[in-house]
Amino acid sequence: MLRTLSYLLVLGGLVVTGFGLHSIWTAKQAEQQAEQQWDRVVESQPVAPAHKFRAGETFARLSIGRLGGRWVVVEGADRVDLKKGPGHLINTALPGSRGNCVIAGHRDTQFRMLRNVEIGESITIESGGRNYVYRVTDRRVVSPSDTRSLFPTPTPTLTLVTCYPFYYVGPAPKRFIVRAELVS
Repeated sequence: MLRTLSYLLVLGGLVVTGFGLHSIWTAKQAEQQAEQQWDRVVESQPVAPAHKFRAGETFARLSIGRLGGRWVVVEGADRVDLKKGPGHLINTALPGSRGNCVIAGHRDTQFRMLRNVEIGESITIESGGRNYVYRVTDRRVVSPSDTRSLFPTPTPTLTLVTCYPFYYVGPAPKRFIVRAELVS
């Protein structure tokens, strides 16, 4: 009886591990497809900044040079969109334009390195054939009910959002916010 229970526990552990590995693998596949879609967009012609994007469509590349982070950003931030990469919250400003451009990403994949972002750090967004450089002005941890960082701004602003703490099993109880202002 004890031996059977041991085998069942080992089997259960293998099944849980398998689900975790499958989740990581499918996320990587979706990110690669988004990269390929972005490469096709860049090769064909630059997208005009005023272009209206459909949910799931790639429209920008976000990079943090010092940390070696580089992601394709998709329109929308639902579960399916965020598998492809960080997602631009629909109805927030586009990169480089006046207002608050909000991009959300998963803490356990794309945006894990945000924990190392420093005040003054440069963040670049390539979109519409142009590069927009933002300088980090703030980092903070907030409760999920504190949505002030998502509000429109009078100046071109970039807000990156992910869950917090970064190493946490299950739904994280807080949000990590990185705020940056357009410099060029």
